[in-house]
Amino acid sequence: MAHHPVSGARGVKICGLTEEAGFDACVTHGADWVGFVFFDRSPRCVTPAQAHALSARHAGGPARVGLFVHPDNETLARVLEGVSLDILQIYASFERAPEVHERFGLPVWLSQPVSAQADLPAHRPAGVERLLIEPKPPASATRPGGNAQQLDWGLMHGWTPPFPWMLAGGLNPDNVAQAVTITGAPAVDVSSGVESAPGIKCPDAIARFIQNARSVTFSA
Repeated sequence: MAHHPVSGARGVKICGLTEEAGFDACVTHGADWVGFVFFDRSPRCVTPAQAHALSARHAGGPARVGLFVHPDNETLARVLEGVSLDILQIYASFERAPEVHERFGLPVWLSQPVSAQADLPAHRPAGVERLLIEPKPPASATRPGGNAQQLDWGLMHGWTPPFPWMLAGGLNPDNVAQAVTITGAPAVDVSSGVESAPGIKCPDAIARFIQNARSVTFSA
């Protein structure tokens, strides 16, 4: 059987967009997804109006992802009235995901915090299109997510997920190629790793992150 090169991270998400230069760089350099954070404890939090203004800068380009933490239906409905989103990324229980999907009819991504190999899921929860594999937040964290921590990528040796997933947490332009090589991640997610200050994206870092994420090839 012939072996053909397969590109590394087929999908790249830049999360926590708050300003025009960062958003434009995501479009220019071909990000697959851009993330808007609707969680007021985050320095990357935007209002629906701010997200709409950024999104309206380009008719096409990356799919728009809204990030929510334990959202109720009223919160989700209010945001969706103000900005059109393609995907809902939520920090919530496995049981909540299908409720959100059924209520709003949008694909749902769910966070799966990991600190040991036993935390890696064997099955995709009902109603979930994609799982985000990221480090468990430290006990002192005021918000969920990778918190710029790097996952122990070696945990994924021998894990063969039968569902779409994405690697997040502690990624940056200098380590993303290694992360993809070690984990085989089909997609990667970055926020603080491409910033010059909290919430302010660096266009050059975005360009390098996307290029390096896609530079890895596997044999298949």
